[in-house]
Amino acid sequence: MKGDQEKRDADSGRLPPAEAIRLDSLLQYVPGSVVSRTLIKRPVGTVTLFSFDAGQGLSEHTAPFDALVQVLDGEAELTIGGKTVKAEAGESVLMPAGVPHSLHAPKPFKMLLVMVRG
Repeated sequence: MKGDQEKRDADSGRLPPAEAIRLDSLLQYVPGSVVSRTLIKRPVGTVTLFSFDAGQGLSEHTAPFDALVQVLDGEAELTIGGKTVKAEAGESVLMPAGVPHSLHAPKPFKMLLVMVRG
């Protein structure tokens, strides 16, 4: 049944196929929190939606794959290999594999994170 499959997709975080979606509307801001929703998870990479309340972030770490951050709402401060990059809604930033990076939310913001394994 189509309705049952749509409910399973919604419960799993998957997006419905062949439908236009506003990604920034899929997650709400939660006071004092970081919220994530994995949209696609495959052996070659993942696509994850995040919302960050003001003052939240991710501490410095490295990843063995390239990561593309697309800011959907608000603004973010990323530090990549010691360089600070500010990005706002509509802008994207590449975080290369193996380079230490961190993220801070001076204001609430939402992002789409696309990670591709090499």
